This record gives sequence, C-alpha cells and structure tokens, in this order.
Amino acid sequence: MASTLHTPIPAMILAAGRGMRMRPLTDTTPKPLLPLRGQPLMQWAMEALSRGGFDRLVINTAWLGEQIAAHFADWPQQHPGAELRFSHEGQDFGYALETAGGISRALPLLGEVFWVLAGDVYAPDFVFSQDSVDRFVDSDRLAHLWLVPNPPHNPRGDFGLSPDGRALNTADGERFTYSTIGLYRRELFESPWSDTVPGNPQGTAEPLAPLLRKAMDAGRVGAELYTGPWTDVGTPERLDELNR
Repeated sequence: MASTLHTPIPAMILAAGRGMRMRPLTDTTPKPLLPLRGQPLMQWAMEALSRGGFDRLVINTAWLGEQIAAHFADWPQQHPGAELRFSHEGQDFGYALETAGGISRALPLLGEVFWVLAGDVYAPDFVFSQDSVDRFVDSDRLAHLWLVPNPPHNPRGDFGLSPDGRALNTADGERFTYSTIGLYRRELFESPWSDTVPGNPQGTAEPLAPLLRKAMDAGRVGAELYTGPWTDVGTPERLDELNR
C-alpha cells in the first residue's frame, strides 16, 4: 500500500511511573526529570524527536506530573512549531494506567500512527526518521519495535527477531531486550487486540506486553536491532554511572 501520511506523526513519551527503584530520588522529583548530563532525563528523547522533525509530543503523567508540565511549559516557545500536550492520569484517576492503558487513554491525541518511547531511557544517538515511519505505514504491521542487546539486568531478553524482521513471542534462539522505542497503530489498542475502550474513559490499567505478544503470534509486529548507546535508567547506580 502507498503511504498516505504527509505530516510528521505524533510521539508519546511515557512519564507516568512512580520510579520505585529510584527512591529516594523520586520521592520529590518525577523520574523523567532527574538530571542527566545537564538536562532532565526525558529531554534527551524530546530533543532527539525534534531533530527528526517530530514535534507533536504527548506526555502522560501520574506521580508528581504537575512538575513535568510546569518544567516544559515553555517548550513550544523554545521550539517553534512544536506542540506539547499532556494526558494527566494522576489527575484524572489518581493512579497510573500502565503502558497500554496510558496509550489507550491518549489515543484521541495521537491519531492512527505514532511513536511511543519511555521517558526514562537514554538513547542519545537514536534517529527518529520519516523513512522508518513510511516503511511502517506501507506495511501491515501493528507495531514496529527497536530491540537492543541484552543489558546485565535483563540477560534473558524479551523477544526474538526473525531473519525477515519480525518480532517473535517465542524463540528458540537469541532473544533481545525491547528498547521501549516503537512505532504503533491505533488498531493495536482496539478490539480484538485490546479489551479496553479506546480513550480508556474507565481508567483501566493495562500492560503492553500481552497486546504485543498476541500481535506477534499473528505475525503483525516488526522489529530491528539497535546497537547504539542505550541505557534503561532504572536505578540510582545507572544514573550515577551515566553522569560520571
């Protein structure tokens, strides 16, 4: 099929988590705002998206989410043409909706195809490209994931990778770790893949992995291996190591 997207798609940055493993740092500061090499952790992803021409950003929040909204209040003024919108799960429901639940809640802000990435992952050299979007749109895939070599804290990996570029739910060979960076279609968050009503008005907390695994079993998830610098900044020790 031919691509019909002529404007850059939006991107959703996941920033609603409590960051329990980062305590006590996250007792007073949301994890995505922790300082990394001179700027908030999540700003590295925001800058990378902007370099790729993707300036329509949606950020979900819960724990201390008002700090994130306040910190980036001037982002559109500092980046002409940028659009920044928030899905405040904490304000709406009093809790975070997990990854798929949060994406479903934000669907009215996202459209048919969109990037998703975590605000606590450091991948400064990752290139968000329109070519990747065009290839995804022209495929029949519901998602396309970037996998990375397994870090010490996830030695068994998450998903396999077939020679023809499909993510595999079950794999006898090597498995890789999901980087949290991916392209998604709205369709994955609707029936029959998800039981949550699009827009998630009821505030259902739903994890992403079961949806992805179901779509993988149907051959509908693409993947590729990314070997650039990448860190899941999940502990104070990893944050300290990067800052050193």
